[in-house]
Parts: sequence; structure tokens; C-alpha cells
Amino acid sequence: MLNLVIFGPPGCGKGTQSARIAKKYGLMHLSSGDLLRTEIEKGSKLGMQVNHYIERGLLVPDGIILRKVYKNAIGLINSAGIIFDGFPRTLIQAVMLDRFLKKKSIKLNMVIHMLVDRGELFRRLTGRAEDSGRVDDTEQIFRVRMRVYEKQTHCLKEYYSDQKKILQVSGMAPVEDVSAKIAHAIDHYREKNEVFSNVI
Repeated sequence: MLNLVIFGPPGCGKGTQSARIAKKYGLMHLSSGDLLRTEIEKGSKLGMQVNHYIERGLLVPDGIILRKVYKNAIGLINSAGIIFDGFPRTLIQAVMLDRFLKKKSIKLNMVIHMLVDRGELFRRLTGRAEDSGRVDDTEQIFRVRMRVYEKQTHCLKEYYSDQKKILQVSGMAPVEDVSAKIAHAIDHYREKNEVFSNVI
């Protein structure tokens, strides 16, 4: 199996890159954001609950996310691998994911940390808002989401660095170039069982 996590600030391209990685390596793409947005679109009780947080740019509570991701991950553990897109987003979620995978005798191989400067993030998100109409892509909510990311999610860099699993990727280049760099790093890992330590 090849199991990956991809994380980064809002608008960094993790969803796009996750889909491309999943296709190239035959992995299952498990996006916490997609799972929650599906619930919102269905108008379910859970959807109404999580929308209260998402429309304000806040993270959905750990307990809700963990239950939703675990429920979906259990059905994928016999696949060629999983790429966790946008999960974990807090240190608690990262610790609980490690425990979950260890219990299932599954290894987390690599954590991809996407790096994009703030100005580019804002440009991408405002463009996405115009294209998709996502209510969480306004300027005000972007600022909230960035503060939340810096306070609650950026710490994952240190957590996974200590495990020597983190791959830092500049997401400033065109999509195809970023994908090629990630694929090169994954192929290197599969051959050498090591993660590049420098930003690629």
C-alpha cells in the first residue's frame, strides 16, 4: 500500500494534486472537504451542523471529522492505498489518524505539505469563488481561514517532520509541473524508502 496525506493552506491546490496523484498511482482519494460538502448538499442533519462552521471559515470539530473520515477509510483499507486530502487538520486529528492506521497495521508513508504565498492563495480563492460559488471563498472568510490554518494546522509540519515523513512542495508553479515534482518524490520514496528533506 501507499498511503499519503496532503495538507496546506486554503487554495494551495491540495484537492487538484490529490486527484492527480490518486489517478497516477491507483489510490483512493479521501477528501474530508468533499465528504462534508456532500452532507451540506444533501441537507442532512450533519450537513446543517458542519455548515455552521464552514460558512464562517472555522474548522469542523475533531470528533465530527474523525467519525466521518474513519467511517469512509475503513472501506478503503484493502485498496492500493489512500490519499487523505485535507485531513488531518489539527494535531489531535494527526495523532488519532496514526493510532487508527497502527491499529489496522497500515503505514502512513508520506505527508505532502503544499507551500503557496498568501497573495497567490487569495487570487486563487477569489477566482474559485467566481467559478464555483463556494460560500467559504470570500475575502473575509479567507482571512479567518488563514488565521485558523496558522494556529491549528501549520503545526502538522513539525509533527510529521519529527517522523521524517514530510515532503515540502512549492505549489507556485503550473499544476502539471507541481504534479511532476510530487510524482518524482513519490517514485524516489518507493525506490529508496526515503522522503526528500528539501523543498521541491
